[in-house]
Amino acid sequence: MKYLIAGLGNIGNEYAATRHNVGFMAADTLVKSLDGKFTTERYGDVATVKFRGRTLIVLKPSTYMNLSGKAVKYWMNKENIPLENLLVIYDDLDLPLGAIRIKKQGSEGGHNGMEDIIYQLERNDFPRLRFGIGNDFTKGHQVDYVLSKFSSEEEKIVLPRIEKTVEAVKTFVFSGIEMTMTSYNKK
Repeated sequence: MKYLIAGLGNIGNEYAATRHNVGFMAADTLVKSLDGKFTTERYGDVATVKFRGRTLIVLKPSTYMNLSGKAVKYWMNKENIPLENLLVIYDDLDLPLGAIRIKKQGSEGGHNGMEDIIYQLERNDFPRLRFGIGNDFTKGHQVDYVLSKFSSEEEKIVLPRIEKTVEAVKTFVFSGIEMTMTSYNKK
């Protein structure tokens, strides 16, 4: 069985370790935990890793956040991955810092990367994992906030939760979306 795990973010050193790149951070941690390596491929950095007999295609799109759907659609088609075996990991302003929420489907929730994926796939009924980045910004400064780096205090919360996200991805791949939601959608 094949899965596409798409961690959303923006390419470039200026975006590394920013709130908007928690999807990339989770993808990096997942691949490292499975002794894999990314290579630069069409529309992104891709790693193929194995977990309990399953093949995971882990994608970090190089299309920038707002065009993430192009990369996701390409790799789903190239690897012949069914919609239910797609898991998109992305940041969410509406969740407290470090909170994790897994859903089977839903709207884009104001997230441009998810909006483009839904547009490109012409569907919204695919699994996703939202990672809370909090919303501690003044009105009109949302862009500055999501593109800012985590403080050292915030990293103490975020980094262990990235590890928990990787556990959730592995549960999704091995046990399915229902078990993953039951196990990880706790306060």
